[in-house]
Amino acid sequence: MRITGGQVFDLEQGFSARDLYTDGALISKSSAGEETLDASGCYVIPGLVDVHFHGCVGEDFSDATPEGLQKIADYELSQGVTYLCPAGMTLPEDQLTEICKTTAAHRAKNSGGAEVVGAHLEGPFLCAAKKGAQNGAFLHDPDVPMLKRLQDAAEGCVRLVTVAPEQPGSMEFIRAAVEMGVTVSVGHTVAGYETARAAFEAGASHATHLFNAMPPFAHRDPGVIGAAFDVPGVQPELICDGIHVHGSAVRAAFRLFGKERMILISDSLRATGMPDGEYPFGGQMIEVHGNRATILGHPETLAGSVTSLMGCLRQAVSFGIPLADAVRACTYNPAQSIGIENRAGTLDVGKEASLVLLERESLSIRGIVFKGRVVTV
Repeated sequence: MRITGGQVFDLEQGFSARDLYTDGALISKSSAGEETLDASGCYVIPGLVDVHFHGCVGEDFSDATPEGLQKIADYELSQGVTYLCPAGMTLPEDQLTEICKTTAAHRAKNSGGAEVVGAHLEGPFLCAAKKGAQNGAFLHDPDVPMLKRLQDAAEGCVRLVTVAPEQPGSMEFIRAAVEMGVTVSVGHTVAGYETARAAFEAGASHATHLFNAMPPFAHRDPGVIGAAFDVPGVQPELICDGIHVHGSAVRAAFRLFGKERMILISDSLRATGMPDGEYPFGGQMIEVHGNRATILGHPETLAGSVTSLMGCLRQAVSFGIPLADAVRACTYNPAQSIGIENRAGTLDVGKEASLVLLERESLSIRGIVFKGRVVTV
């Protein structure tokens, strides 16, 4: 396939006018076929990679149902999100095991929709004071044997785990998780600078939804944010739905960490793509009004977003983040953070041909190509 007429994303150069070729499922130097896709008036960007979201269209990853996970994968692909690492909640081990088994079975079945590349265990290894919308009844101190059991149930599909580093056993847990090939993220924590820095130096390389569920960036105790900045290579997530983080803080985070490190996430809930109302969430109930979701009866407690990652990309641009930087934060950086950058996240020759055509004025989706197959135009 020849994709012609578009402004094509490049990791180093931003956007340039050039043709893009696919050969089967991969991006190639040329194409022997005659199929052409007109991208005139469009940006051509890699398919998005969401490493932290919970659900959409009435379904939640933590329900651990094959049908629900399939609906999630189908909807996310329709939104230009081509690779998924959905997050489980703080739940009992038996339910987390079912989540892991469902993930492994879905990957083996390969039944279409966006690719579920793995699972993110956002809980249960968190602190009670910053549990946010997580269910405190199921919090658990960091537990290496438990993580191994869950990784076995997932058949190696656990890619990311969040931990509060002040909890007992955290440093041992971080080192063990890294040895297992799992990316460790610091989050839902009251850790100060020294504790957070020790966690990053032990091998944690990710920060869960920066600013949210952690101490603020204070001048005498810069906390997780300062520690993440000081340790090269740590990549912070940011929920850019226009609710969780003010636009000024979004701009500041990009300036502080640089485009090479920022990761945009949606943290989206089952209410994404659904009408306002009440929805179950991790053993609790949430209520949704517009693009704001809170714990039922606790309007001050945000419970995640109801915005897709593509919506977060557009929101970042509206906040003044250059489009190329926002695209990188939704594609290459998250792919790199979970170890799939060798096949996803850029439009380089040899990568999988998963890409999105965005109208240049509105950034609305004109077309999606997933692994060389045109999904919609």
